[in-house]
Amino acid sequence: MATVELSAGTIEYDDTGGSGPVVVLVHGLAMDGSLWDGVVSDLCPGARCIRPTMPFGSHRHVLHADADHTMRGLGRLLTEFLEALECEDVTLVFNDWCAAPVMIADGGMKRVGRLVITACEAFENYPPGWPGRLAALSGWLPGGMVVMRRVLLNRRLRALPFTYGVMSKRGVPDAQMRTWLEPLKRREIRRDVAKYVRTTRTGRRDLLAATPALATFEQPVLIVWGSEDRMTPIADGRRFAAAFPNARLVELADTYTLIPIDQPARLAAVLREFVAAPARERDPENDPSRSAR
Repeated sequence: MATVELSAGTIEYDDTGGSGPVVVLVHGLAMDGSLWDGVVSDLCPGARCIRPTMPFGSHRHVLHADADHTMRGLGRLLTEFLEALECEDVTLVFNDWCAAPVMIADGGMKRVGRLVITACEAFENYPPGWPGRLAALSGWLPGGMVVMRRVLLNRRLRALPFTYGVMSKRGVPDAQMRTWLEPLKRREIRRDVAKYVRTTRTGRRDLLAATPALATFEQPVLIVWGSEDRMTPIADGRRFAAAFPNARLVELADTYTLIPIDQPARLAAVLREFVAAPARERDPENDPSRSAR
């Protein structure tokens, strides 16, 4: 893992290197870049895949005490990350967590040539579903983060419909989950996560306020969503696709929110096609109301 020093602190990242198009893949709460392992193995060596470890509980470097942990602040952190690595014409890919609206509203997408939003929190659905609401609650309760970690380490509890049972149809492997949750043993890491989950009211307000800005992002956009998703419903994917001027919606069956876990090969194939396709203006054949399954 490489590191980069940003204004908010040290960020770790994995970089496959290579001269292909740059694809930056972003994960959600209590995860790290290994969420994308199955996708990256199919995308490389044709693409240079970069996976930052966002400060969501699986990070090992504590952010500075004055770091902005809000949705907007972490969007700016991601913008700074792209600048620090001097990435250009990036394909930026989100899953589960998504700061794209506030980044667009703040002018933070200058290095992004293509945007991919796969099933994620959106609009009023923030924090998303029961897992998101319980994670937010755990940030306020004494010992809440400790309890959350213990629950997610238990395979049976993790499969319940208000935890990962509604996030992944296949289930996250035990070894991968243990790796994700290991840093949460540290009090200072738990404090970082708590700072973020306590800002959901501000985050929801900022996401909704940024929605009109989506119409100003003219670069190609790919929306990938699970048709069976219950935590982040397909209606939000369709709403995203309609909000961008140059978007395509792909609906995938047999997957929940964590598409990189449930359908990595199919997601990689869609990404590969999207990255390789020439940019084009919106036309009837590229209308967001059309979908591929």
